[in-house]
Amino acid sequence: MKSAEYQIFNLTANFTETIRDPLWKDIPLSSGFKKLFLSEPMQKLNRIKQLGPTYLLYPGALHNRASHSLGVFHLTRLIILSLLSRSSGYGIIPSFTDSQINALLAASMLHDLGHFPYAHALKDIVKEEHEKLGATLIKQDAQLCSIIEEDLNSSVDAVCQIIDNKSECNDEVIIFFRTILSGTLDPDKLDYLSRDALFCGVPYGVQDASYIIRNLVVTKEMILALPFEAIGSVEHLLFAKYSMYRNVYWHHVTRSATAMIKKAVLLAFKENLFSEKDLYNLDDESFANLFSNHKESYSYSLFKDVRNNHLYKCHASLYSSLDSSMKKEIEKELYTRLLKEIPNLKEHQVIVDIPEKVSFETDLPILIENNELRPFNQVTDLFKAEVESAFASSLTKVRLFLPQRFVIDNKNKLLKEILSKYE
Repeated sequence: MKSAEYQIFNLTANFTETIRDPLWKDIPLSSGFKKLFLSEPMQKLNRIKQLGPTYLLYPGALHNRASHSLGVFHLTRLIILSLLSRSSGYGIIPSFTDSQINALLAASMLHDLGHFPYAHALKDIVKEEHEKLGATLIKQDAQLCSIIEEDLNSSVDAVCQIIDNKSECNDEVIIFFRTILSGTLDPDKLDYLSRDALFCGVPYGVQDASYIIRNLVVTKEMILALPFEAIGSVEHLLFAKYSMYRNVYWHHVTRSATAMIKKAVLLAFKENLFSEKDLYNLDDESFANLFSNHKESYSYSLFKDVRNNHLYKCHASLYSSLDSSMKKEIEKELYTRLLKEIPNLKEHQVIVDIPEKVSFETDLPILIENNELRPFNQVTDLFKAEVESAFASSLTKVRLFLPQRFVIDNKNKLLKEILSKYE
């Protein structure tokens, strides 16, 4: 185990390659990590828009998952440097090997390798989580395995275990690294909130990443925590997440496009045009080709409408705690009822959007007096459990989408009547 001073030197002196990023400016890389970023699997992420169809609402939102992944790598490196540099105050200076640090940095760069096109449109359709798919892709890719093992002198298994945080693991360091990469103040969230805000041209998501990173500490039990005096940064992040969901991620235009893509994929499954496994390891272009091969289908028609920004209109919306398990039945009943008013309505044109539950992840440990750890939601004056629940509830709207040209009366009344049967 080498000293913290050596590790700091290793994370600075050897990082002589730079890539210019519009958000974080110069991002330094070692020759090995530059090679990892230029690998074919990573370059595929250049062809996947970070926010999927959100560019239809905010035309500047054309940034991709490769730039986001590079940003996560950059922030992870800064977090490790900060933890190794702590000279006084709370926490300890952790000890890691070169191989362990490189595994974490590789995992941070490759964490979205299994992500699907069109942002989270496919999240509740596909059974496999993208983290597990990404880990599988890494293990199967000879180029990535070679770079991780030979150029970075690290372990492919360690990288995959950090990314797929639901896989079995008894290694304390890997378990700790998972809390860095997936938590309330993780580098993934710090990057995507600020990056998405930048490219959408909105101020809501911008984070004070340097302040957060500077204040992160490690306890002697190897728990990542934040001192009490820095909880304002957590509160700001949670406000930012709420604002970005309200104004970007779950804006009714974004939800319309996302719901239409979901419907197009489900129709394709039903008509045996392609299967779930055909969605693995695609970029935006190859995803579009799946539909282009079936131009006579309703599935293609929906996908084409999204690509051409011919989005369905939100005809009704209601706050509801309903989950998506009954969506098919609700859509079928709505179609039957609406057909009386709209004789030329087609069944695939009735789309009900039921968003998944939003988690604000307020379980971050906070260091208070006498180095005692308390959950964030127990020490904040604002984000108590009931407030967090209210924030989440205010975002969960069930929406009825139909083509723009259709006009119906008492839309909300009809939706409420049908939803009440399933709640």
